[in-house]
Parts: sequence; structure tokens; C-alpha cells
Amino acid sequence: MSTEGIEAVFLETHNWGKSAKFFQALGYELDFATDHNSGQLRNGDGPYLFIAEVPEDRETRIGIALKVADADTFHADPIVDVVTAFEDTHFGTREMTVRDPDGRIWHLQAPAANPHD
Repeated sequence: MSTEGIEAVFLETHNWGKSAKFFQALGYELDFATDHNSGQLRNGDGPYLFIAEVPEDRETRIGIALKVADADTFHADPIVDVVTAFEDTHFGTREMTVRDPDGRIWHLQAPAANPHD
């Protein structure tokens, strides 16, 4: 099984409010905001953008999550360096991390397992 394109872009910032307003000025709409200076924005049917505020003394990072339809049926090709197998996240998805040949970490994101299965 393969990935299905980009699911999300994860962006860290030193100022959630300014960053949210910046992306809203670029046409993104706020899906939701949390009570800990983070939130999700969308622009059409493309990948969602999740922005989280980090302390000023921490360098900000950006991450891309590739979409996987079903974590239980996904099998990584042996050439793929799997760093962590699929795990449940605190935000309702399952995530796997892999490393590309240049050492970059990529996130694969699938829907959470159905509790009724």
C-alpha cells in the first residue's frame, strides 16, 4: 500500500495569534483553536495546517504528514527506514515516522482505529 499525498502541515510558532492571522490573510479559515495556543486551519480541500506555539527559547520546526488510508493494512517497503511503527496520537489519529535517505523524518498519518472492530 502507498501513501495518498499530503495530509497536513505542522508548523511551530512563537506567536499563535499572529501566525493564525497571517494564514487567515492568505485565505485559510480557522477550523478550531485550542486552549493552549494552537489550532487547525484549512484552505479548500487541500492539506490542513496545524499551528502550535512553542517557547521563545525553542527553535521552531515544520513537519509534513503524508496520508495513509488504513494503518492496519499499510506495509512499508523494505527500503523505507521505519523509525516508529504506527501509534495512536492524543489528537485522534495514528502516526508512523520514517526516515528518508538524507536523514529527514517524515510522518505518515492514518485515521484512528475503529473501536468497534
